[in-house]
Amino acid sequence: MLTAGIDIGSAITKIVIRDRHISIKQVIMKTSAAHRRFANTLMEQILDDAGLKLNDIDYIVATGYGRVNVPFADKQITEIKCHMKGVTSLFPEARTIIDVGGQDAKGIKTKNGRIENFIMNNRCAAGTGRFLEIMADVLGVDIKEIGPESLKSDEHIKISSTCSIFAQQEVIRYLSEGINFRNILNGLHDSVAYRISNMVRTLGIEREIVLTGGGAKNVGLIRAFEDRLGEPMLIPDEPLITGALGAAVLAREELIKGNVADKNNRKLIESKFFTTDSNYE
Repeated sequence: MLTAGIDIGSAITKIVIRDRHISIKQVIMKTSAAHRRFANTLMEQILDDAGLKLNDIDYIVATGYGRVNVPFADKQITEIKCHMKGVTSLFPEARTIIDVGGQDAKGIKTKNGRIENFIMNNRCAAGTGRFLEIMADVLGVDIKEIGPESLKSDEHIKISSTCSIFAQQEVIRYLSEGINFRNILNGLHDSVAYRISNMVRTLGIEREIVLTGGGAKNVGLIRAFEDRLGEPMLIPDEPLITGALGAAVLAREELIKGNVADKNNRKLIESKFFTTDSNYE
């Protein structure tokens, strides 16, 4: 029994192919603007790497912002449900899930494998990974280094602006005052953790707390969350793929319920036939 989940996020696309219990193949790549074309290309790549053909996959679920642009998917399911299912398959004890992506942040409250409540923030960059990317550029620090560098700070700097534009001006002012960039980075991480923690607190935070998304790869942000929440964070081995993993798990549940994929109607367009026709965008 092989299932697949594809999660087309605003910044990153992930695919997981899974057998009954174990993920046997996964791929992560920056999302292209042409979702339909990109989904086909990425699926071809992972199938080729795994030595499989499309119809070897018994059921495929798509999720994420671009889920409607996956012509070979047998079903589309919301990212909230897929993230919850992916996280709880890894951490059955999880009660609170915080997902920090490039363009949004999500909080999910779960119990016994079900969603109790959730909240999302996608209106402003200040509570997302994109905010930290912008500030890394201002400071001239590689995005992969901002977390480790922030841990070397020796002074707490408060970033008070709630708008990324004004926060840039605040950072520039601190630099002009001779403030160490590591202390500024510490303040930026704390600012993001503060906004997202306040958002998730409306759900009623309970242990165990799991952090996912690109933010879970940032050690500075992990520490900022733990300081703000006063609780340890559980981190998946690969925090980017929980949505795709959950989609693959839900695909298996569809099979168990007796829902069979109509493989004859799956549409996987070979890359060599791709055109710039708007129907494929």
